[in-house]
Amino acid sequence: MMGENGTYNAFGVLTVVSCAICLVGCVQAVPPDLVAAVEAIDQDLIALRAPETAPEEYGQFVRQWALLKARTQLDDELIRWPWESSDLESDLRWLYVMGERTVSQLHDRQVSQQRAIQARVIRLEEQLRSVAARIEAIDGRILLGEKGLQTDLLVKQARSFLEQKDYPRAMQAAEKADHALKVQTSLLSQELGRYAEESRITYWQTLAKQTIDWSRMHQATAIVVDKAERELTLYKSGRKVLSYPVRLGFNGMLEKQFQGDGATPEGRYHVTDRRGQGQTQFYRALALDYPNVEDRRRFQLAKRSGKIPSSKGIGGQIEIHGADNEQLAQTLGCIMLDNPNMAALYERVPVGTPVTIVGALTKKNAVASTLAQLDRGKEEI
Repeated sequence: MMGENGTYNAFGVLTVVSCAICLVGCVQAVPPDLVAAVEAIDQDLIALRAPETAPEEYGQFVRQWALLKARTQLDDELIRWPWESSDLESDLRWLYVMGERTVSQLHDRQVSQQRAIQARVIRLEEQLRSVAARIEAIDGRILLGEKGLQTDLLVKQARSFLEQKDYPRAMQAAEKADHALKVQTSLLSQELGRYAEESRITYWQTLAKQTIDWSRMHQATAIVVDKAERELTLYKSGRKVLSYPVRLGFNGMLEKQFQGDGATPEGRYHVTDRRGQGQTQFYRALALDYPNVEDRRRFQLAKRSGKIPSSKGIGGQIEIHGADNEQLAQTLGCIMLDNPNMAALYERVPVGTPVTIVGALTKKNAVASTLAQLDRGKEEI
């Protein structure tokens, strides 16, 4: 470089040459792409919910990243030769490798967790459908009340959390749903367990046999209603004449306690009146003498023991009847037949006909079988 006196300035030439070399050969102390890569790892960890699912590993990563990020900002203006080592770069590369390994582990863990919870939710949904169908088959839906709705809601919550990839909450909802299904089964077994009691079934069989024997002895008609199978059978001279499916009260499987409980009574009764069109709100009706002496005795005993509130009455007006319209699907405690079947029964049954209503007539009745299935299913939940 020419000086003021026309001579070359050697220092100036050296400076220019050095700058040129730096521009060509020097590099930043911290490669920007490496910093960006570590930042991307941090975002991946957050997306994988590392702060919740791997707090220890994520905490270690965050602490190291905070320290290195501060050093990066301080050394941002520094440059170095390519052959010069950089502790900062080495530390960043180590952090990147560690973070990448954690991302891989969390991803594998998440996939495994997703498969496990997905399988559990699918199994829960299948169990719920199966349990609901069995409960419906024995009219247990009303008996369960809100518990059935709560279980259904929990299963839906588990599915929703699963779809949101919130696996911990999905698992929590699934566990609660498991417990709720077990509670449902236990409640049904408690309320309907008598349908599986041998002594109770033997008693019901005796009542039915005595009624059929009476029909044979008096060459008369008699009716036996099996609540478990929801079936009414008409006998004539001890021989089966016809059999029809029936619907019971909304809590029909229970033993009737008081007015308004929706239960269908059990015991020996008689037809006290035949009511045709214009005499009943239903298509046809056969009135029964409920409550009888045994019903009143049992009611007073339960009231004295506190099992029935003092404000409750024993009720009455129990009938075998048809439907008042096609929309009516269930009665309040009576025994309901479809209108064509009711018409055929009505023509064959005179006043005074004995009517025996029992819970079940066989050990392998519909309710006992359903409870056994639910109990086996409870072990699988």
